[in-house]
Amino acid sequence: MEAPVVDDRLLHQRVVGGDETALGELYDRFAALIFGLAVRVTRDRVVAEDIAQEVFVTFWERPLAYDPERGSLRAWLATIAHRRAVDHVRSEERRKVSVLGPRVYERPDELEDTVLAADEAIRVRHAVTTLPGALREVIELAYYRGRTYRQVADELGIPEGTAKSRIRLGLRKLAESLGGEQP
Repeated sequence: MEAPVVDDRLLHQRVVGGDETALGELYDRFAALIFGLAVRVTRDRVVAEDIAQEVFVTFWERPLAYDPERGSLRAWLATIAHRRAVDHVRSEERRKVSVLGPRVYERPDELEDTVLAADEAIRVRHAVTTLPGALREVIELAYYRGRTYRQVADELGIPEGTAKSRIRLGLRKLAESLGGEQP
């Protein structure tokens, strides 16, 4: 679930005013998203940590760069994180080319693996969309937004045991719909 826009605007105003606790709240709300996005792009947890830190430092140092009229704070922070991560990957690629020479293309069997993995990801994402609302919600929070079952419970306002049960049931239903073994 995305935080209400009103809270985003209030947090933004507080950061503009120099309120360090607002930055902490902002971090608590969006750190998992920013870090997860950076990890997916860079495939490097250490680099992703650095990028996440840079995103929040940038917001702290220049909060007026964000315009609430142009979109959500979540989307703006994610865009910055994505750009930084892509810049890092491109920079690393340029560095490797200068050190190792031009990139060698994937062998056909590696390319096939890449295509199969992408196809599988599409199948899984489609299967997630067919889950009943409560199960889909916990699976998306846990697996697409990187939340722990405790964070899922907190965000949804449900008991931890209920969050665990829904995640287990959601995974079981996904396995059934994908034709795999049940966990």
